[in-house]
Amino acid sequence: MTLPAAPAFTPADPDYERRVRDSFARQPFMAHMGAQLGDVAPGRAEVILPYAEHETQQHGFFHGGAVGAIADTAGGYAAFTLFPADATVLTVEYKINIMAPGRGERLVAVGEVVRSGRTLTIVKIDVYAERGAERTHCATATQTLICLMGRSDARA
Repeated sequence: MTLPAAPAFTPADPDYERRVRDSFARQPFMAHMGAQLGDVAPGRAEVILPYAEHETQQHGFFHGGAVGAIADTAGGYAAFTLFPADATVLTVEYKINIMAPGRGERLVAVGEVVRSGRTLTIVKIDVYAERGAERTHCATATQTLICLMGRSDARA
């Protein structure tokens, strides 16, 4: 599924997708979880987490921590798509509501920028559990991110 570009947002960096994918590839925690970066468009990003036993809680559902981690990451990269090339992103705050058990073959978190400011960006994230053709909206989050200008996105 290809995400259409959000018409209200124009990325400051025309090479935003490469920059986002390079940054995601440097995240050991996402690699440890087995998460993948899906579609990326201006103001939008998708993170996919395939089912793995080590990502579950005692009932066999995806653990809330796994749901939150991919929501945070999808939101962060949605914001990052709009940042200048010489900036990085950090989460300031996020709140998540888990509305249904995350059960299925994979989780898909879709972050969409609501407002992109000079310093702070607000993002909405929806997380879906997919099982076959069935898709269940299992969580919604809101997130505030900060744009750190003049800071490399690479490890110090």
